[in-house]
Amino acid sequence: MKREALADLEAIVAIARRGSFRGAARELDVSPTALSHAIASVEAGLGVRLFHRTTRSVSLTAAGHAFVAEITPALAVIRSAIDGVNRHRETPTGVLRINSSSNAARQVLAPVVFEFLRRFTEMKVDLVVEDRLIDIVAEGFDAGVRLGDTIPADMIAVLLGREQDFAVVGAPSYFVGRKPPATPDELLGHDCIRARLPSGALFRWEFLGGGDPFNVDVPGRLTLDNADLMLEAARAGLGLAYSWRWLAAEDLAAGRLVEVLAGWTPSYGRLRLYYPSRKYVPAGLRAFIDLAREMAP
Repeated sequence: MKREALADLEAIVAIARRGSFRGAARELDVSPTALSHAIASVEAGLGVRLFHRTTRSVSLTAAGHAFVAEITPALAVIRSAIDGVNRHRETPTGVLRINSSSNAARQVLAPVVFEFLRRFTEMKVDLVVEDRLIDIVAEGFDAGVRLGDTIPADMIAVLLGREQDFAVVGAPSYFVGRKPPATPDELLGHDCIRARLPSGALFRWEFLGGGDPFNVDVPGRLTLDNADLMLEAARAGLGLAYSWRWLAAEDLAAGRLVEVLAGWTPSYGRLRLYYPSRKYVPAGLRAFIDLAREMAP
């Protein structure tokens, strides 16, 4: 086999991870045609097919699975060695890939990303916002942002933002002719805007009573999977919403919404920027971590 370029090996791993040439091409910033030719050249040099290709899908062959399993750890070592050299540069360069929950991205991450791009003009940021939990290493991300209790124990974490908690809110118009709930159990007699989780399950509203957590499966005619729409429905007087307090803060301050059951909702701690433990941290990631610490309230 001819000596393969590092880029070709990275391409093989990217295609295996993405499950498509088009998705991997977008990630690597190359054309699908060029990527297909590169992989064909690698397969010709190896004398074995790595991928099954159809017009609709791409999947690894048995040989491909074995090859990717062998080269992925080796590529991580090579990238770490390169990063160890690059960390000495005054100006970080390259692409920083971050995976974040939607709450984290809007509340604390977006301002840091914007300032990072202003300061480091040779850096690019690929920010993927999704609420499902993923393995950031397996899916090719440099870092993630989540609440602390969802982060794997083997990650290094940096605190971001303020304490995260929820508020039960409703519009003044909703309470006309209705008595506000005094305890979470009284929600069973109210219209509530129900929340659907990314898994498809309905979210049970979480509370603390006497220091012990408990859930309430609230009733309601409207079910949504978007936090902004939940607040919009609450402002329209359609029911009570269980919202991140920071997201409802402006409406609460303006009197468009009022809070009920204050003191019953739990705190979930602070958000964390987390990344794998490495001997060398890439220069771009190190600069981003330093900036996140600098901008933390």
